[in-house]
Amino acid sequence: MNTYDILIVGGGAAGLMAAGTALSRGLSVCLFDKNRQLGRKVRITGKGRCNVTNQCPVEEVVAACPRGGRFLYGALSAFSPQDTIDFFEGLGVPLKTERGRRVFPVSDNAHDIADALERYAAGATVVRETVTEVLTEQGAATGVKTAAGVYRGRAVLLACGGASYPGTGSNGDGYQLAAALGHTIVTPTPSLVPLVERGTWCRELMGLSLRNVGVKVTQKGKKKPVYQDFGELLFTHFGLSGPTILSASAHLQPMEPGKYTVHMDLKPALTDQQLDARLLRDLEAHKNKIFANSLEELLPQKLIPVVVKRSGIPGETRCHSVTKEQRRALLALLRDFSVEVEGFRPLAEAIVTSGGVSLKELSPQTMESKLVKGLYVAGEMIDADAYTGGYNLQIAFATGRLAGSNVPGK
Repeated sequence: MNTYDILIVGGGAAGLMAAGTALSRGLSVCLFDKNRQLGRKVRITGKGRCNVTNQCPVEEVVAACPRGGRFLYGALSAFSPQDTIDFFEGLGVPLKTERGRRVFPVSDNAHDIADALERYAAGATVVRETVTEVLTEQGAATGVKTAAGVYRGRAVLLACGGASYPGTGSNGDGYQLAAALGHTIVTPTPSLVPLVERGTWCRELMGLSLRNVGVKVTQKGKKKPVYQDFGELLFTHFGLSGPTILSASAHLQPMEPGKYTVHMDLKPALTDQQLDARLLRDLEAHKNKIFANSLEELLPQKLIPVVVKRSGIPGETRCHSVTKEQRRALLALLRDFSVEVEGFRPLAEAIVTSGGVSLKELSPQTMESKLVKGLYVAGEMIDADAYTGGYNLQIAFATGRLAGSNVPGK
């Protein structure tokens, strides 16, 4: 039976980075992944474009982590966003930086990133089996068990991903492996996930995408907003999605029905005075029309019937009869089109899993377990996550790199 320097469970962003790093140190690596194709989740990230990292200082990545930022500082300092950019360009993948400093391959093809990682880890022995147990002796990891048998290693890295997108292999079984060794698992919950509405307004607007919207999320009983943003959102049959909503979701912990409300400013480019003048002008221009037919120039067609209902102005009212109070109510609605939140969509639909192996039980200098010698944990399995923008992949690369750099040599 061969004994490897490191057994890596999971062939995703963190696992492949760790494998290549260990190989570059002359170590022998055995990589376990149940998928036919390595880097399965990497290949579908960013709608198939792969937001590789964010071109920002380490401190800003840390600040973009609602959970675990301080723990990650060492890993991110050792392998920064600029290091990630240099790494992939060194592997022959040209990158570009877009709005919000988000970094993508010039090709807009996530497969280029996954293929580069696979090339980097090419010297590893790949086993297409599911690991069912991590073996230990005298408090140290010594191997793993699969249906086909036992594999021995001087160290074991768990990089199995979270519990989102289970079709890619990230079904949460890595948590079970860690828990069986005594690790505390902070309950996995969805992050960067669409929101379910407590009501039916969104269902009436299903399919409508708004580009330049002010978004604010408030918590019941508190004056200060939980989250504020500007950008794009999408109405769906269940509620709200789109970039601003996914980012907001990372701030809504713990989630409870009715606890949070999303407020949309539908005309953020106009001051109240400018918006009121616009309403007056439109009502005057259509003074003999009924109110329900007067908003085509102001709002998307699909939004008009809902705004008419919510404004409190009877749709058959002639525009010249709309009162000052009614106009003010319409202005207030355009400034604050609110949707109460029932909860998150299922964890399987989340881009990222929040929760995982407790950071208190891991070394931030090496990613080694404090409970089991020779056991390392990296990537989405740990209780650390970030907002959308390339930060989560950066965390996976940095923690995988750190683990691969610190596995003891022969």
